[in-house]
Amino acid sequence: MGLTSFFGDAGYEMATAILPGFFAVLGLPAAALGTIEGVADATSSFVKLGAGWWSDRLGHRKTIAVAGYFLSGTAKALFAFAYNWPLILAGRVIAWLGRGIRSPLRDALLAESVPAQMRGKAFGFHRAGDTAGAIVGPLIGVGLLSYLGPHSSDPSRPFRIAFLLTLIPGLASALTFAILVRENRRQGSRTSLWASVETLPRPFFRFQVGVGIFGAGDYSHTLMILAAAQLLAPRHGVARAAAIAGLLYVLHNVLYALSAYPAGALSDKRGRRGLLALGYVLGAIVALGFAAAFWSKLENVVLIALLFMFGGAFIAIQDALEGAMTADLVPEITKRGVAYGVTGSVNGVGDFISSAIVGIVWSFYSPVAAFAYAAVMMAGGAVAIQWVR
Repeated sequence: MGLTSFFGDAGYEMATAILPGFFAVLGLPAAALGTIEGVADATSSFVKLGAGWWSDRLGHRKTIAVAGYFLSGTAKALFAFAYNWPLILAGRVIAWLGRGIRSPLRDALLAESVPAQMRGKAFGFHRAGDTAGAIVGPLIGVGLLSYLGPHSSDPSRPFRIAFLLTLIPGLASALTFAILVRENRRQGSRTSLWASVETLPRPFFRFQVGVGIFGAGDYSHTLMILAAAQLLAPRHGVARAAAIAGLLYVLHNVLYALSAYPAGALSDKRGRRGLLALGYVLGAIVALGFAAAFWSKLENVVLIALLFMFGGAFIAIQDALEGAMTADLVPEITKRGVAYGVTGSVNGVGDFISSAIVGIVWSFYSPVAAFAYAAVMMAGGAVAIQWVR
């Protein structure tokens, strides 16, 4: 599963790192990018709940997960044919439809593959493998832009070639899961979707309150790339600033990969709730940092790089521990699919709200206000997560 996610994220992050630059070349607004990310996240969230419940009902998950990896791995190639935002929206929604199908099923399989006392390590290891791909992908994307840019009269052509090449790691992710992952099938459940949700433990729902409040401020990190590109453009020019922003995102993913396994392993020993709250607080600090950067018109690459590094660290803590805590709070294996579907749905709705609000406030008011809003919501999530037992 770690190798599958390595390939999957290599393709996804390759497209993500260069997408804001593609928007700049096409002259598309930040509000469109934020809305695209939000709609895609919402689509993914609605699918996650149904996919998780259906896998519980069938008693197996692998086949459906492979289909999800295929969709998420191939749809980004549609960006290569876009001249305005609707086709980018279509590609993003199809990719996130696949992500919504496979994510809760993969997490349920991951939780079932290790003893409970090693659950944090397992999720941390998986997220580290996932993010190793997220380091390679942007490097390939930025490298292609740097190589092809000087040889192309059409500034959009290097981006289009890079989007088409995301098919290679995308298809590899689906094949890896299909060939290498083994599953022990079991008898399915006949419980309806809402009955399955209603029988989940009460502490699990208190957990979702904190996840949801934090998620309402957890903007897409594509907007961090856009922020860096805008902050650095006056000094370095639009094209060079976009390339630097892509490299900063690689740095972000390096910190993610380095932090995920230690965070998961530490949570196995020390408990997850306090560490997850700390990750949420770190997210709020990053958002405040970007608000301050826009307020002061910061052009210092080193200080912006620090924000990207802290951004990678807090996402590593969030992803590893939210996944492990879901399994901790729902001990029944036959309910794990729907439980991960609920967690994914709450996260997705939060991401939709946050990406849309941050993008719209950024475009029509100011990026300072947009990131300040995000910081407040993230801090609220850190407070709410303390209610979980």
